[in-house]
Amino acid sequence: MSQKCNICPRSCNASRETASGFCGAPSELTVSRIGLHQWEEPCVSGDRGSGTIFFAGCNLRCVFCQNKEISSTPTGIKNARKLTVDELANEMLRLEAAGAHNINLVTPTHYLHLISKALEAVKGRLCIPVVYNSSAYESVESLKLLSGLVDVYLPDLKYFSPELSSKYSSAPNYFEVASAAIREMLSQVGECVFEKGLIKRGVIVRHLVLPGCRADSMAALSALAELLPIEKIKISLMRQYTPDFVDREKYPELSRRITSFEYDSVLRHAERLGFDGYIQSAESASSKYTPSFNSQDAFSF
Repeated sequence: MSQKCNICPRSCNASRETASGFCGAPSELTVSRIGLHQWEEPCVSGDRGSGTIFFAGCNLRCVFCQNKEISSTPTGIKNARKLTVDELANEMLRLEAAGAHNINLVTPTHYLHLISKALEAVKGRLCIPVVYNSSAYESVESLKLLSGLVDVYLPDLKYFSPELSSKYSSAPNYFEVASAAIREMLSQVGECVFEKGLIKRGVIVRHLVLPGCRADSMAALSALAELLPIEKIKISLMRQYTPDFVDREKYPELSRRITSFEYDSVLRHAERLGFDGYIQSAESASSKYTPSFNSQDAFSF
């Protein structure tokens, strides 16, 4: 990494060896949990689980994040584990040996430059797909470091409105940046390829429907349909929003779960646009699906 960090679109120009940027992360690879995870899309989790590596810190830090414990608090960084590039590579191989269907890199953006080195180190030895699971708030230039190293991109497309992305993620340019990043992701891995129900290559774009924001959800999906050949991607329309992780006094409009009307209307819009992919039931809106990050089993599998 250069002395000044400009890995992501924030371009903080921070010297992370001595002071963190917006992401709150130090210069060393910092990991909060490694293990087999069952709560991804069926084509990612399969029957044995996705080999997830949760990185501490985040360059987007949404106010409603279900992983807020590790993404936006100093305690989350403090309780995490620091790894070298070689140690991260070995953890990937250990996950494969434990039966993981894939290696799932969760919130990896601010360590992309080091993760790419770990992926280079396991290239030719790792025999399962690598999944890059991010907020889509990515620099295209940085993503190019992953070309040939990532098999599946799993980006969120969070907002269309700059007002919403500014209010909830301090990123007024979110859609412009994220849409360019998703185009780069698709150019690298191409259309989706599945084998025995598991994804081996491709892009799945996630979208979380927020309370009171169904119009923005529809606008985001409409814009995505204009930007990409939608037959080459899948979408995952998520209903899992829960207010358990938001400051309800500061954001009272987010203090409830979404209604069936809100979700179903966005789903119908996605179907009219011709999207194909995954949906969630109302039961998914529960904090019980958020893993524990400070338990003794955070690194045991």
